[in-house]
Amino acid sequence: MERFKAFLKEEDGVTALEYGLLAAVIAGVLVVAAGPAIGGFFEELFTALGNAVSNAVGEAGSAGDP
Repeated sequence: MERFKAFLKEEDGVTALEYGLLAAVIAGVLVVAAGPAIGGFFEELFTALGNAVSNAVGEAGSAGDP
């Protein structure tokens, strides 16, 4: 019974949970606030990467033709 009472009084897990929730809220605010600005950057980045991969595949396919 004493171990159970000691477990209920322990606050280490509660503190970690509070920090985790705080980090999640901050991350959510950052995503909402900076989402549109960062979204355009990533859209351009992935479009450029997709084009580069498509060009590389096209060049590799035509290099094997006699």
